[in-house]
Amino acid sequence: MSKNMAGMLKQAQKFQSDMLKMQEELGSKIVESSSGGGMVTAKVNGKQELISITIDKAVINPDDAEMLQDLIVASINEALNKSKDMVTNEMSKLTGGLNLPGLF
Repeated sequence: MSKNMAGMLKQAQKFQSDMLKMQEELGSKIVESSSGGGMVTAKVNGKQELISITIDKAVINPDDAEMLQDLIVASINEALNKSKDMVTNEMSKLTGGLNLPGLF
């Protein structure tokens, strides 16, 4: 194997190791978002998994379930967007700004 090929293989192995480490770290990083003036709060990790949702009792109205549903959807979607932005930011640190499709 040529010296150049060995160097490329070593770089690929380091990248793979760094990628696995980053994925583990992202699983423990949490972002949150709220809606309705803080009445509904969603927490999502870096793997885009919903970790928790908190609903203030004041917003629970059996006669207006639709409003609560809308607040839940809004807070979860915003938390997911924040999580995706966090992943993109972390990926750009790893790839040096290169857009490598299929990594996440």
